[in-house]
Amino acid sequence: METGIFAAGCFWKPDLEFEKLKGVEKTEVGYCGGNNPNTTYENVCTGTTNHAEVVKVYYDENIISYKELLNFFLKIHDPTTLNRQGPDVGTQYRSEIFYTKEEQKKIAEKVVEEANERFRGKVVTKISKESNYCRAEDYHQKYLRKKGML
Repeated sequence: METGIFAAGCFWKPDLEFEKLKGVEKTEVGYCGGNNPNTTYENVCTGTTNHAEVVKVYYDENIISYKELLNFFLKIHDPTTLNRQGPDVGTQYRSEIFYTKEEQKKIAEKVVEEANERFRGKVVTKISKESNYCRAEDYHQKYLRKKGML
């Protein structure tokens, strides 16, 4: 099983979107890219930790490719807005792809380049090496489903 880590604004909705895909075994929400390996939602919300809210996707590469996940990621959020998605504003809501190996980085660069052509140079999605990923608190896992909102 492979993993992909994607920041597409508030992590609640993208989490449930990714889990619908055939070949996705499970998803979890967390924080990535920050200054230290441990953080909390309250700390991330201050905007001082440099973490992004992310969805970690566990998938079967024999059923769905990393490239397909990336293209889906670019469809479920606006990759042209800097540090915001809808009403959520702050660096924790940025658009970012966190790769775990060089092959993922190369694929991500190509997919983002293609998207940037479609969006006439306006894509702000960052591509970064995974750093300091930590799983979000249990109450954030499948939050919208728990609250009956989806």
